[in-house]
Amino acid sequence: MTINPAQSPRPSRPRGNFEQEESQLWRWLIGFIILLAVALSALLWERLETIPYSLRAIPIGVLTLSLLLVVYAYGRRREVSDLKVLLKGLQEHVGAAPSEEQLDQLSQVLQRSQRSFKELIDSFDDPAFAVSLDGTLRTVNKRVSDLAGLPYAELVGHKIYDLIAEPTREEVERGLGRFLETRRWTGTVKVQLKNSSRPLYFDCVMNGIVKGDEVVGASVLGRDVTEEREKELRFTALFETLQEGVYFSTPDGRLQDANPALVSMLGYEDRAHLLAVEPAALNFDPGQPVLGRAVDDRGGVRTREVKLRRKDGSAAVFLDSSRAVWDSAGNIIRYQGTLVDITEKRKMERQLAQQEQFRSRLLESFPDMILVVDLEERYTFASARARELLGYAPEELLGKKISDLENQSSELVLLYRSVVSGAEPIASAEYGARHRDGSWRTMRASGSQLTDGEGKISGAIISVRDITVERKLEQQVVQSERLAAMGAMIGGVAHELNNPLTSILGVSELLQDTETNETARKQLAMLQQQARRAADIVQNLTYFSRPPAPGKSAINLVEIVERTLNLHAYSLRKNNITVDFLKEAGVPALGDPHQLMQVFLNLIVNAEQAIRETRDRGTLRIRLGRTGNSAWVSFHDDGPGIPKESLPSIFDPFYTTKRPGRGTGLGLSICKSVMKEHNGSVEAANAPDGGAVFTVTLPVAGAN
Repeated sequence: MTINPAQSPRPSRPRGNFEQEESQLWRWLIGFIILLAVALSALLWERLETIPYSLRAIPIGVLTLSLLLVVYAYGRRREVSDLKVLLKGLQEHVGAAPSEEQLDQLSQVLQRSQRSFKELIDSFDDPAFAVSLDGTLRTVNKRVSDLAGLPYAELVGHKIYDLIAEPTREEVERGLGRFLETRRWTGTVKVQLKNSSRPLYFDCVMNGIVKGDEVVGASVLGRDVTEEREKELRFTALFETLQEGVYFSTPDGRLQDANPALVSMLGYEDRAHLLAVEPAALNFDPGQPVLGRAVDDRGGVRTREVKLRRKDGSAAVFLDSSRAVWDSAGNIIRYQGTLVDITEKRKMERQLAQQEQFRSRLLESFPDMILVVDLEERYTFASARARELLGYAPEELLGKKISDLENQSSELVLLYRSVVSGAEPIASAEYGARHRDGSWRTMRASGSQLTDGEGKISGAIISVRDITVERKLEQQVVQSERLAAMGAMIGGVAHELNNPLTSILGVSELLQDTETNETARKQLAMLQQQARRAADIVQNLTYFSRPPAPGKSAINLVEIVERTLNLHAYSLRKNNITVDFLKEAGVPALGDPHQLMQVFLNLIVNAEQAIRETRDRGTLRIRLGRTGNSAWVSFHDDGPGIPKESLPSIFDPFYTTKRPGRGTGLGLSICKSVMKEHNGSVEAANAPDGGAVFTVTLPVAGAN
């Protein structure tokens, strides 16, 4: 069936229009490909600089998209070719109306062309649409429909401002004049849809739609960068609010960016002033840039301590953690890192170290041993005095229980438990402890509770002092007081005995003169002899107990030794000790007779005790002599002698080789002190034939 052209409302289209459409199609294709390449390059160039090699697939994606466009263009060209064929047929029948078959074929070609274009733009993951200058949507892809939540039919032909609240129409129209001039615009747009409270961000490329050299609309392709932008905003907020300093620097150490915290740490007014500072000005110590790295650095994570110069010139210590950022070629383009100001921390550490050193020195100089014991009865601290008081190094005590040490008194354990249990917050006790060398010490301990930061009891702190010397001194004082009291008593008794002895001597002499019986005369002579002997003893006691006269005088050593022997004669006879005293001619010496009698008596008593420890009887040899300007007296017993290891210490205070209770260890020490005051000496040695020999040396009276 044919249609009369006069009746057809459809005007015929000349051939030139189809050629123009074909040319316009190819311009669209080439422009679209160029636009896509430029858009991708513009959007991804800066990001690709920081992305590693794994994203090199982007060019492959671009190539794939280009192939799709070529396929699409090929299809469009076929459709245009079909249209040409139809046009040629129409031209051959000029003046005749097209057939219905030709019109149907033309309609199908146009529908396939529109459908192919729609499918192409719907395949994009990013939103794409065309809009007229008044804001009317001409076409949209599926991504735009998804974002708007409306079907295609409800979008095309409607105003875009009905869908978005931002940007507003006024904002778009303000930039429209510039767009009409350049016919192209790229940038990031913040879009606020009316059906959503979440703002969206798109990197957009907009090109003008030209008709007859006049811009009638715009085609827009946007890439959704909302998540990236939100990450950037979060990073920016974090970057601005972090208390730690954050920086970006070039490989040579020049700062590219810094957050406010770092600006404040270094004492600058604002970021611009800090970024303008030369790298060398930040270095407190000379050398390579502190925030840069060497040329051969691989850019891995590095954590170190650095010192930077503040604006006022002072030093600031930072903990620097940084790593490199690479470009697509694998070259390091910058470093990024954080700086934590540890200046005060290091200052506090130095102060704590000084305090710890002070505490350690204080404890070392403290006369007491300090012990800290935890709730498990284990030593957690011991001062250096432990080595002196117990013979243990402090580290040997750590971790051990109180009961682990041998021969430790139970009083110390009871003291600790009393303090920790709260029965006595502060307690003290005296106890005996055995030194590691085997000697026993008398200790006085004072303990108090030790609490943690929450006020809970965490153990006890105990100070221990060695009071062995004090206790022996107290014993010596008591003994001295007893001796003083005994001397006073002896003086009184001697005075009282002198009167009856004088009477006995006087009467015995009278009776002896008048008595004619020989037997009676012998008995009276014996009585007189014993009375004189008793009088001599009383006189010696009086001499010994008499307070010493101040100063030294010339004395006869023989007489002093005899007086001392008479005082101790009874004990020597009782213990079967024979005295071999070879009396020389009077040996004059300079000294205090009372103090010398104490020295000689002490040496005689020591000799007697040494002999009694090994045998029932023995001999004490006493010799006197003079050598140059010195007079000497030696006391040689036949006892066991002095152990070699004890000879260097025998004159030390409280040193004794006697059994407990037999001596205080002060006798020989006193003898040495007395002889030192006399400018003399007392020495001890072992005799070749056995026994010990003590020699007392004094200056000779009148010697220059």
